[in-house]
Amino acid sequence: MLMCRDLARIASDYIDGKLGTTDTLSVKMHLLMCRHCRSFIGNLRESIQLMKGHSDYRMDEDYARRLDRAVEEALNNPGGS
Repeated sequence: MLMCRDLARIASDYIDGKLGTTDTLSVKMHLLMCRHCRSFIGNLRESIQLMKGHSDYRMDEDYARRLDRAVEEALNNPGGS
């Protein structure tokens, strides 16, 4: 039987239709029994639609470089000093 953590791991593939028949049926059976995972899948679908609605947005390249540097510095210096 599919557990909630297993469903969370394969949720994107389920929504994208990339699972095989057996896995798809396992997900559907789990969703019939688990309202929390139904909510999770619904929220994930809505999030995907929101992201698709903003897919034409392009970040300023200078800002992206500064953000990359800040992330790299934070990863190299996790203590913040």
